Amino acid sequence: MGNHPTEGLSLDEIARMSPYNYIPSQPVAIAMIALFAVSTLMHTGQAIYHKTWFLLPTAVLCGCMEVLGWGARLWSHYQPLNSIPFQIQITCTIIAPTPLLAATFIIFGRLIDRLGSIYSRLTPKQYAFLFLGCDLISLSIQAVGGGLAATADKEKGEDPEVGGHIMLGGIAFQLFAITVFCICSGEYIWRYLKKRPFHKMTVPGQSTRGSLTNKLTFMLAALTLSTFVLVIRSVYRTIELIDGWNGTIISTEWYFCVFDGSMIVIAIYLLNVVHPGIFLLGEDEGHTPEKYKLLSRSTLSV
Repeated sequence: MGNHPTEGLSLDEIARMSPYNYIPSQPVAIAMIALFAVSTLMHTGQAIYHKTWFLLPTAVLCGCMEVLGWGARLWSHYQPLNSIPFQIQITCTIIAPTPLLAATFIIFGRLIDRLGSIYSRLTPKQYAFLFLGCDLISLSIQAVGGGLAATADKEKGEDPEVGGHIMLGGIAFQLFAITVFCICSGEYIWRYLKKRPFHKMTVPGQSTRGSLTNKLTFMLAALTLSTFVLVIRSVYRTIELIDGWNGTIISTEWYFCVFDGSMIVIAIYLLNVVHPGIFLLGEDEGHTPEKYKLLSRSTLSV
């Protein structure tokens, strides 16, 4: 994807020649940069204050990559035929939600710790191994595909569809992992509410069921909504790549803004508002910040 001067070209001609097939909107890019920057700064402060260190390589990393990706789209508004910002934005916006999804897996594992692992087919550590492992595999595939697609030079006969197919495989795998996670977590919640443990109690008469407090209910609701919007985003990206680089979906900016950008904004702000440092392991729930610090480290170690 080469660079071309825009002097003497009409806006329609520039849009047709742009790798986006349109000129990215300046107001939308600025709004998204501001939204992600504010959330990222909040997450950084919250992670330090509550000692929820696992949110630094997950939610904070997601926010930083989104800021970079939307910053590149703003750059493209001023230089729509420059391939460099296009390469940056496509790689960053494809990969960015993956760390945020990892935070969802970690938090749900901690919820299982609180409510009782006897209702789950998987232990919290198994959740971490399985779904974080899938997340890393998906991230690697998407990164390779995004890099190939972004650097493909049509003028040299290089086909971006090759990288697009690899990206599609990574996103489809991620969607599959999210679906399996939804099934497992849905079964866990059903078993907990119906008091139907999957495992027998190890010590007769010993309580292995935690209380679903108001705070944990809010945390669970936030995770459910966050997962839902991330599924919407993954479905959109899958359809987008199936439609192709010159398809209607990828060539329509508002699709991307609504079904990608807005979905990630909702997901990342949900964790700002319903923060695990307050709603999952607050001091009034019998867990001190020091213990939460240890739990966070043990989660990251798996």
